[in-house]
Amino acid sequence: MPAEKVRIGFVGVGRMGQCAHLRNYAVISECEVVAVADVRQETARRVAAAYGIPNVYPDAAAMLANEELDGIVASQQFEHHARLLPELLEAGVPLFIEKPLAASVAGGRFLLEKIAAGDAWVMPGYHKRSDPASEFARDHIRTLKQSGEVGKLRYVRVTMPAGDWIAGGFEGLIDASDPYPESVAEERPADLDEAAYAEYVKFVNYYIHQVNYVNFLLDEDYEITYADPSGVLLAGVSDSGVAVAIEMSPYETSLDWQESALVGFAKGYVRVDLPPPLARNRAGTVEILRDAEQGLPPETTRPGMPSTHAMYAQARNFVAAIRGEREPMCDAQQALRDLELAREYLRLLTEA
Repeated sequence: MPAEKVRIGFVGVGRMGQCAHLRNYAVISECEVVAVADVRQETARRVAAAYGIPNVYPDAAAMLANEELDGIVASQQFEHHARLLPELLEAGVPLFIEKPLAASVAGGRFLLEKIAAGDAWVMPGYHKRSDPASEFARDHIRTLKQSGEVGKLRYVRVTMPAGDWIAGGFEGLIDASDPYPESVAEERPADLDEAAYAEYVKFVNYYIHQVNYVNFLLDEDYEITYADPSGVLLAGVSDSGVAVAIEMSPYETSLDWQESALVGFAKGYVRVDLPPPLARNRAGTVEILRDAEQGLPPETTRPGMPSTHAMYAQARNFVAAIRGEREPMCDAQQALRDLELAREYLRLLTEA
């Protein structure tokens, strides 16, 4: 465990690099961002100046050759992970990446082999796991499962209508408008044509969070067994027989965000409503319903949550994991499983 502040290097300070990640690490007292590597050098220099970061490099190789780091935050497009991350893994320090693990199952398995062969571990950026309401709900669900006080766990449903996921989160973005150089993405899987691959990438980009979130709330694996031909609904069943549903944008909202999860027991539920992903200083909310005995009205409680947003909590959790104070919020093995579930959904959708 680092004795003093955790030394963090950033690889990529574009929109998400800055607004979802860097601005949060910059205010965590237990860490220090000491270097930035970005192919857009003018943007990188301006970002470094604004955040007081001492060193700027044209690429990750230069940063790794000159810096002693405790952790790396690499905010890159997932289509490039299989080609870009092996170099970062060779540094042998914890690595945070955006979701998902890779653009394909094959790419994910390749990266898992690289991780297993080295000393680094990887925390994929499933920020919903770090939302205070999500953590509270998951822990409470565990308690209810163990106690049996509201009966057997029956159902998990996650809904994410399309809406304003940014919620002003890109305000303050620094962009010098210097162009991105050409880059090579992961190869398209041989068994998918261009149209099918585009559909798969779209699903992974938008809904892999929800695929992962179901696992987080259930605390167990599940299989996808049905894909609605309209693309609105997928259904499945967990290892212990719990019914699973993910609703992919059953409706849209222009100026709102209405993502939610419902975990149903025989005599109650735990419901989580999540804020927009880039909203700041806003946690989700939790509602717990318990059926009363002898015909009394059900009891509903809404525990208070801190004014902390998931992206900030995620950054704190990564730093804490580097320091050995907690386990990473998600690992590469689970992220690979998410990709496998996404491919299974695509297969079922194609056959529907």
